[in-house]
Amino acid sequence: MPKLIIKPSLDEVRELSARGNLIPVYAELPADLDTPVSLFLRLAGSDPAFLLESVDGGERIARYSFMGVRLREAFILRGGQLARHHLTDSGLRIEPLPEPVSNEPGRKGDVLDALRAEMKRYAFVPLPNLPRFCGGLVGYTGYDVARQFEALPETARDVLGTPEAIYLLADTLVAFDHARQRLLIIACAFTDGAESLSEAYDDAVARIKSIFARLSAPMADLAPNPAAVCSPARSNKTQDEYERLVVQAKEYINAGDTFQIQVSRRLARRTTAHPFAIYRALRRINPSPWMFYFDFGALLGSKGGNPLPPLRLIGASPEMHARFEDGIATVRPIAGTRRRGLTEAEDRAMAQELITDPKERAEHVMLVDLGRNDIGRIAKYGTVSVPDLMVIENYSHVMHIVSSVQGTVRDGLDCFDVLRASFPAGTLTGAPKVRTMAIIEALEGERRGIYGGCAGYFSFNGMMDTCIIIRTIVMIGDTCYLQAAGGVVADSTPTGEYKETANKLRATMVAIDEAEQA
Repeated sequence: MPKLIIKPSLDEVRELSARGNLIPVYAELPADLDTPVSLFLRLAGSDPAFLLESVDGGERIARYSFMGVRLREAFILRGGQLARHHLTDSGLRIEPLPEPVSNEPGRKGDVLDALRAEMKRYAFVPLPNLPRFCGGLVGYTGYDVARQFEALPETARDVLGTPEAIYLLADTLVAFDHARQRLLIIACAFTDGAESLSEAYDDAVARIKSIFARLSAPMADLAPNPAAVCSPARSNKTQDEYERLVVQAKEYINAGDTFQIQVSRRLARRTTAHPFAIYRALRRINPSPWMFYFDFGALLGSKGGNPLPPLRLIGASPEMHARFEDGIATVRPIAGTRRRGLTEAEDRAMAQELITDPKERAEHVMLVDLGRNDIGRIAKYGTVSVPDLMVIENYSHVMHIVSSVQGTVRDGLDCFDVLRASFPAGTLTGAPKVRTMAIIEALEGERRGIYGGCAGYFSFNGMMDTCIIIRTIVMIGDTCYLQAAGGVVADSTPTGEYKETANKLRATMVAIDEAEQA
């Protein structure tokens, strides 16, 4: 093993503490013989963990992959109540958080205000040679968190019972630098707590050394679950039932209630495959700009004295939810789908058919306008723009029409305001957003839960990067839940929308197939 050199030194941290109270301490190691997957299998163990990866446009690997390990704390939202879950040597400690306070007059506090209050404890000190993301809150905000932001009906059943949101506190991070083939083990030293500065530094160094020691450990076994059984996928809506929902959605549109409605259906499938084996298959067959694997482990807690079943998220999302960086907020609506062609000629023909389809163009323009409205809620006047309009992007099984909308965020607002203004994404609801969400509640009859929300991070340095939770498997115990929606407009056909959901579900279904066969 290479020698472990830790930077900055304690004396340098003392100097840096004049600029802030959260200082990244790190070690740099060669990683030319490793991959993010092999490292994750060595480092994660049975602890709560995550892996974030990216392949830009489905083709170019982004510079960094991020792994969260040694995670001991999370903020979990259940039944509208946010609590801090902290793993200690004696077990899990759960501490309900106080009622959140809004940063805007006349608006009731919500989960994002509570997360902001937690993050305000930290004044991050950036260092050269490190990635922009060195830790923060990492996790998901489920679709139904929208009930904290908007007045919505409460008629749909909560079938899955997953937490509305989970954010892991990642103060220890492993970054895989693809460009320089190096590994960065980063542990943030919090110098403003009960510990002295030297104790905080020693704690960060100990976390780095613990991860370094794991690098020589054998990779985790991805053997199938012997207690599980495989079962065919079952849909919560038959084809006939789904197509009737499309007809009903068109009736709402023709009555003038809405212009477009995203109507979804969900599959359930039991599997013997190891969750991370499914992720490996998904990243191979459907490389995407936002790939993620979350295992929330023992942080979930128990119910009735029994541990809750394991919850994992396995995703390869093509679509940004919202990003906030250097004062700029960005959303990137995707609307319009075709399957990939079997040959280059057929692929080009499918792309031409997609980009010239009046129905697809009308749906896409509608959602670009919705994105402009969302960004306009938090942007300075005159700064909202559309840098990219109606570009075709290809993925393993489908192609999409994609646009980009951005604006300069008003003074006094932050990443949490950007998420609130854009949540949930219009491409997962339709337009107008709030009225359409009420219609979705009536049509679908079951709460979406995690699907249609967003996954990503709020960084210690104020950045945010999130994707929409689509092309994602929500795995509860040994059961995989997959969900997809068709965008219904006035000239949609019921069969066409059903086929669109089938196309969108294909990559995740194939990933489970491959993991089972392996």
